Parts: sequence; structure tokens; C-alpha cells
Amino acid sequence: MMKQRVNISRRDFLIGSVTAGAGFSLGLYLPADTGVALAVGEDNAAENSEVTAWVVIQQDDTVTIRIARSEMGQGTLTGLAQLVAEELECDWSKVKTEYPTPGQSLARDRVWGSFSTGGSQGIRGSHQYVRKGGAVAREMLIEAAAESWDVAKEECSVASSVITHKPTGRTTTYGKVASAAAEMIPPLEVELKDPKEWKLIGKPVKRLDTADKLTGKQVFGADLQLPGMLNASIKACPVFGGKLVSFDAAKVSKMPGVRAVVAVEDNAVAVVADSWWQANTALDALPVTWDKGENAEVSSVSIEQMLDQGLRAKDAFVGNTVGDAKTALKGAVKQVEATYGYPFQNHATMEPMNATALWTEDRCEVWCPTQNGEAALQAAAKAAGLPAEKCEVYKIHLGGGFGRRGAFHDFVTQAVAIAKQMPGTPVKLLWTREEDMQHGHYHPITKAKMVGGLDDKGNLNSLHIRISGQSILAAVNPGWMQNGVDMFTFQGLLPDGDHAISYTVPSLLVEHAMRNPPVPPGFWRGVNVNQNAIYMECFIDELAHAAGKDPLQFRRSLMADHPKSLAVLDAVAEKAGWSKPAGKGMFRGLAVCKAFASYVAACAEVSVDDNGKLKIHRIVAATDPGHAVNPQQIEAQVEGSFVYGLSALLYGGCTIKGGSVEQQNFDSYPSMLISEMPEVDVIVMPSGGFWGGIGEPTIAVAAPAVLNAIFAATGKRIREFPLSNTDLRPALDA
Repeated sequence: MMKQRVNISRRDFLIGSVTAGAGFSLGLYLPADTGVALAVGEDNAAENSEVTAWVVIQQDDTVTIRIARSEMGQGTLTGLAQLVAEELECDWSKVKTEYPTPGQSLARDRVWGSFSTGGSQGIRGSHQYVRKGGAVAREMLIEAAAESWDVAKEECSVASSVITHKPTGRTTTYGKVASAAAEMIPPLEVELKDPKEWKLIGKPVKRLDTADKLTGKQVFGADLQLPGMLNASIKACPVFGGKLVSFDAAKVSKMPGVRAVVAVEDNAVAVVADSWWQANTALDALPVTWDKGENAEVSSVSIEQMLDQGLRAKDAFVGNTVGDAKTALKGAVKQVEATYGYPFQNHATMEPMNATALWTEDRCEVWCPTQNGEAALQAAAKAAGLPAEKCEVYKIHLGGGFGRRGAFHDFVTQAVAIAKQMPGTPVKLLWTREEDMQHGHYHPITKAKMVGGLDDKGNLNSLHIRISGQSILAAVNPGWMQNGVDMFTFQGLLPDGDHAISYTVPSLLVEHAMRNPPVPPGFWRGVNVNQNAIYMECFIDELAHAAGKDPLQFRRSLMADHPKSLAVLDAVAEKAGWSKPAGKGMFRGLAVCKAFASYVAACAEVSVDDNGKLKIHRIVAATDPGHAVNPQQIEAQVEGSFVYGLSALLYGGCTIKGGSVEQQNFDSYPSMLISEMPEVDVIVMPSGGFWGGIGEPTIAVAAPAVLNAIFAATGKRIREFPLSNTDLRPALDA
């Protein structure tokens, strides 16, 4: 018997219940009309039906899944589409994706949730509600079919976009009932599948964006072309905090293609021309006078002195404490002490910062690669001098993000500021590589002094870690600090949570002496866990050596209360053959860490010849992210993170002279070569029950594993980076 349906409109229902039981709507409002559909890229809007905000279905059964998070090579589009499609029970071969705009989301009560893509949150921060979006759509499609057959919904099943009435065997497809489903009242509650029932989640399906990238169809921000578009190149004061004094536009205004020379805010000047090459050529010839300000005397030497003072300071913020570490150290049978340092790092995305803006008195539109569409919209509106509802941002795939395009949208602000001076004309701003290198938001510089105490049996009984260096939050978002403490600084060393320490030490003190030089810090892939893993894992190795113990067994003795961390450590040791001698001339090193809620470990195998030439032969890596949505993408993420992390270890590091970054391009800030890349053997070992990050955790363990292997090979402890500055020829007493 059919249940009686209340005669209430879909719109009235949703206006009354849009936020019921959640912080925002599940995405069930406003069937897509032609205007909305075209804004998000649908070519045949009249033939499409928006079942939920996440799911649009065409008559030919093509399913478009809308993804709010950004794609920057990590596979977010495919992973999130898998989550929706799993619950939707659609035909995966007919799935495609598109970005909704932040303006549409704002108009629809943030229906798609967060647009921010960082902190390895793309999947773990949205899996619950995106799966609900798919499940709700599935139930509405089934109900539409059941109503058309005048049967009970419970008598119907669905698989691969086909709905079947089980008693009679009748079938229909999603495309045939989508328009009717779009008029259904969505259920307030849906039951999500048990992980044991997953058919798509956990499978290494092919990425949805690969073909367009291979054929060149994929458009990145630097590729964008609009009718009547002009191009801009910009130059800001090379000294942090410096200002623009003057420029002589007459010297370049008659050069080929030049349309305008404009000041941008109070610290930059831009040339607008028919082509970017013309704009940049004129900019290079433009006489500019800068007020370099008080930071013109800042150097790597002065910053180093600041950090050293922090290591000696009496007071510091405490991030983790157990017992009385200072007293316990005094009673230790043996003390081991070491000081490590980690330099500034630039994000060095392959695609430099860029944005295209079109400004009029009534509207501002921006096309840009961004890790946070909502933040980009906010920046655009502020620069445009218009309310957010009169602005829009169209997201484009990123040619690299790594945190640079997340919290910082200076390139959007600049593009809009230039476009305001060219009303009604779209202007594409593209930074040079040199501008990108000198005006980043850099991985924070820190140093760490560590003192460990061993008892008469060689067991670690006390550990004091003093970190001196920058706070990202103090510069970027002080509101996230806790009573003046930047807890992000302690990533990988905290007592519990997503970035908990992997060891139990009887007496422990981890503290931070905040020292903030005038070089802007930012979130750089992995953030503070990068240096903290080096500090912790290399020092643990030093302690094991001082105790005369095997590095694996020394770690294991401290990990009884950390079974998941121990599991990944054991996995890499076993697969690498830790218990057996390495090949001739080969040496191994270990590292383990918990970061972004995932448990990761690595075992590196290296050789160093008599001339000090390093070869990283293999890294075995294990990760337990709880749930693995797409194992193939996880493997790719691990491999990619090692390229990034090892490049920083081997060659990275920005130095400061005269208040400016000295490195200008890839000749002085290189990435590792393909020939230098080790074989990476990835172990994906999801234990279930939680959702950990993928893009950032494993970057942390590659560097310390390699450093520990280098010590095994040479007898040298490397404590300052990059390695390219170090003589790796084996020590005579190794």
C-alpha cells in the first residue's frame, strides 16, 4: 500500500528545513534552471535535472557530481566523486564532475559546505555530508520510479543507475526519472552504507581528470583566454614590507602593445599590454623607485641570531609535558644533546600565481586557480569595493597549490586592483617566476635544541625539545591561537589528536620560543610536521646510537601505547628487510610519524660513494589513513609527496639578504631530477574506523628516513639543510 504524501511544495519544504540537523543544507534546494546550470558549466541545461546540489543527471544517464574542493593534482575530484557515487549507486563510467562557484554556494546557504582544500581535509573533512548528498539523491530517484509504477518504494532496488522493481522485474534508468525525482521532497535522514558494503570506495578507479590533462584540453589559470582580454605583469617591492615610491610610465608607455602602467596598492606597479610578453618586457624597462623600509637590513645571519636567542631564552610556550623533564634529565645516566635547523621554503608551484579579473561598477568576476574559492571571493569583493553577492569567482584547476593558494589571495587582490583601472576589460595577471620566488608565504624557519636522558639500561627516560622560530598563526590567523600559543607549531609532537607524538616518554617537555622575523610564513605542504619529524626522528636515531641499540627496537620500546604507529613502522621494516643485512654499499634509515590523523612510516635505502655522492635507491612507505578511498591515488600522493619533501631536503632553502629572498628561479631553487628519484614501494594499510589525510602526512617521513640512512652510511649527522650545502664524504671514523 502506498504511503499518503502530504501536498507540500519542494521549495516550501526546503526553506523550512534547510539547516535542520546540520550547520548547512545537504544540497537539496533550487532545481537547476538554465542560468544556474550554465554558470557551472552545463551545456544542455534544459535536458538536465538537479536531484540534489551534488547530483545533476542528464537524460542519457550521465551523472554530473559537483565538487566544492579544489583539484590541484591530488585527485580530490575523483575521490570525492567516488564517495558520492558509492551512495548514489550510479554507473561510474558515466560520471563527470564540475565546480560550483562560491557565489552560488553563498546564495544557497553554503549548500556545498567548505570550499577550502588544505590540511589534507579534502576528503576527511567532507566525506560525511557528500556521501549523504549521494544517498539522498538515490532515495529520491527510487521514490520517483516507485511512484511512476504505483508500487512501494521498498520493493525497488538500484544498481549502476538502473532501478528495478523486484517483484515484476520492471526497470528504468536514472535519466528517465531524474526530472520527476527533482520534484520529490528529499528525506531528512538517510542511512549510509556500512564500509563492508562499499563497492566503489576502496577501489583504484581511474582518475576523472587524466584524459583532459593528457590531451591538453584542461585549462589552467595561466592558459585562460577571454574575448578582449589584456595581460598584466607585476613587480612588487623586493624587500618585505617595502613600499612603492614612484615610477616613470612615460619611459615605456609607447613600447609595443602597452595599454597602461598602473600602481597596485602601495607596494607594486604593473604594466598592462596586449600580450603578457609585451607587458613583462615593458615592466623590466620601467624605472621604479622603492622605499625599502626598515627590513632592508634583515639577513639570514640576523634571523639565525634571533633563533639562537630563542633556544637560550628562559620562557617559552609549552605544547606537551609529562612529568618533570628538566629534573629527570639531571638524574640521567647519560645525556645526549643536538641542535637542528630547518630553513625557509618556497612553494615553487609549477604554475606561478595568476588571476584574471573583469571589473565594472556593478559587478566583479574573477577566474583563478585557488585552494579556497570562498576566500578568493572574499578577497575579490574587498578589492572590488562591492558586496560579495555582486562578485563571482570561477575556479580553475591548479598547476600546484601546496598551501600557497589557500590562505593567501594576494594575486586575486592585485588582479582586481588592476582591472578596476581598466573598467569593462578582462585583465589576466601572471606573475614571473622571480616574482613568485620573492613574494611567497614561506615555510616557517625554525631551530630545535633537543636533550635526551638515558638510564643505566639505555632506555629513554627524559626528553626536552625546545623549538625556536616562526608562528604561522601569529601572522595568518591569530584568532586560531590558544592564549597566545600556536599549537600548529607542535604538529607531530602533541600529547593527542591528529598530530600526536608516536612515543611514550616518562618525562617529556616540548616547548616553543616564538621568534617571528619579517619574512611572511605560510602553510607549506605538511606544514610544521616536516621539520618536527626531522627533529624527532633523527634525534631518536641519535639516542638509539648512543644507547648502542638497534634503531627499530629502540623505537618499538617506546611505542607500546601507540599500536597504529607501531604497525606502520613494523610494516616498512619487514618489507624493507630490516632484519637482514642491506646489499653491498647500501644503508637503511627509519622514520615514523602521526600527522593529519594518519599513521605513516618510511624506511629509506641509500648509498654514498667515496666522493660524497648520495643515491637514494628505495623508500618503503606505509600509511594507515583509516579508510582508503582510492588506493592508486594514495600511492601517487605518497610518491609525489616524496618528490616535494626530498627536493626540499636536498636543494630547498631560501636565504635572505638585504630583506629579500636571494633565490630567484629554479636554477637557484631546484627540484630533484627524475634520475634522482628513488623507487617508492607504498604499503596502503587502512585499519578502518577513522578518516585520515593523505596529501601531507607522508611528506614528513621521507627526509628523516634518508638522513638516518646517511648517518648509517657515513657516520655523519646532518642537522642543517639543504644537503647540497653539506660534504657527505664518509667520516674517517664511520
